[in-house]
Amino acid sequence: MLLRSVPVDVLLAVTLTGLTVATMIGQRDGAPHWMAVALAALTVAPIALRQRAPVLTMVVILAALTGLSLFSYDDFPNGGLGILIGMFTVATLRSRRVAGLVFLASVAVTAFVYCVYFTEPVYWSQVAQVTLIVLGAWALGESTKMWSRRAERLAAQAARAASDERMRIAREMHDIVSHHMSVVSLQAGLAECVLHTDPDTAHTAITTAGEASRQALSELRRLLDVLRNEADSDPENRSQPGLAQLEELVTSTRSAGLPVDLSVAGSVFPLPPGPDLCAYRVVQESLTNVLKHAGPAVAKVDLEYGARALTVRISDNGARGDRPRQLSPTSYGIQGMRERAERYGGVLTTEHAEDGGFTVLLRLPVGTPR
Repeated sequence: MLLRSVPVDVLLAVTLTGLTVATMIGQRDGAPHWMAVALAALTVAPIALRQRAPVLTMVVILAALTGLSLFSYDDFPNGGLGILIGMFTVATLRSRRVAGLVFLASVAVTAFVYCVYFTEPVYWSQVAQVTLIVLGAWALGESTKMWSRRAERLAAQAARAASDERMRIAREMHDIVSHHMSVVSLQAGLAECVLHTDPDTAHTAITTAGEASRQALSELRRLLDVLRNEADSDPENRSQPGLAQLEELVTSTRSAGLPVDLSVAGSVFPLPPGPDLCAYRVVQESLTNVLKHAGPAVAKVDLEYGARALTVRISDNGARGDRPRQLSPTSYGIQGMRERAERYGGVLTTEHAEDGGFTVLLRLPVGTPR
């Protein structure tokens, strides 16, 4: 934790050194010994390097103050400001153990200087006062270090939150665009192939592509509305689709040319918004993968509402024989589904069937339904 104010430290050191030397010369009728002036200057000059070597800075300052006491000057040069600045710096940039050792050394040196400077008896209250002043510098440095570390933690948390938000938006965009644009692409290709030979089929394909594009725009607008609403504590779950729209999803997928069977077992109950969206997106992404990778196939979506968990199974019988499935269990889409499931305490697994089919299995804990 290096403070970026070294030029300021140099300017401060030069200023304090000049004032200290001027004070030393002005306090005596005759010219002071050059060694005393040099030692007095060393009680503040090392401040220029306090952030590079804080402990060494304090060692030089304390040694200079001890040596200066041998010349029997009756006051601290610069009022002991060098010690206070050095103690503050050590407490800010070094560990508490190091700061504690420097503190003890500072108290010992200042107490020694008091005993040498003053001919009258030194009262314990004088030493206690110096101790408390140095202790205050240590406490101020320690609090500054704690504040700085807290600021760094908050900055790191903000960076992680921003990264998580980017990932969430990317995941939503992938799910929305991948599904609907796959339908549009397939239907547009079909319409182009049969435009002159089968106008009715071409018309149906174009209509399906138009509906898919409008659904994509609608979901994108919904997503943007959620992102604009900063007051929502969990914007991912606001105004988003869920299993209630599963029939619409299956219908649009059938219109795209993929036969889909939907079955529901157990007593249906509403899910919390997060798991509801998660289950919907997993089905959507899985059906999109079947459209894109399975070739001629039939898909099946099975929902089972249990007492403690919702089980969602999406399977197909595509990509048989000489058309092996090109989808990897570590692909971006599957990885995104897995991350969604883990966010809500669920588990998502995938499996290639021996006959070429593919299965996605999602288990989401939902607690006891009411």
